[in-house]
Amino acid sequence: MNFRTSIVAIASTLALLTATGCAVTRGQESVGAYVDDTAITTAVKGRFLDNPDVDFNSISVETMKGTVMLSGFAKNSTERSTAETLAWKVAGVKQVKNEIAVRP
Repeated sequence: MNFRTSIVAIASTLALLTATGCAVTRGQESVGAYVDDTAITTAVKGRFLDNPDVDFNSISVETMKGTVMLSGFAKNSTERSTAETLAWKVAGVKQVKNEIAVRP
């Protein structure tokens, strides 16, 4: 996934949220924060897809209020730490919780 594809994915997500609306209840994020978190998640996944050292399909990414949660399985500790480093490089990330398990 290149930069242009990432921008298209983010734009599509924003258009979808704008067109369909987004119900927000007490205790949840605002619509703006939700959109920001969606953009962060998309950017992190894009970095994983572009990096041959990270298995995009084995690592899950979720974002809440700028905190990125990584989970899933890595082949080794290098893949685990590379995924965390890539997540930290995305604009808007406030914290990364790395719950990726290394396969034995």
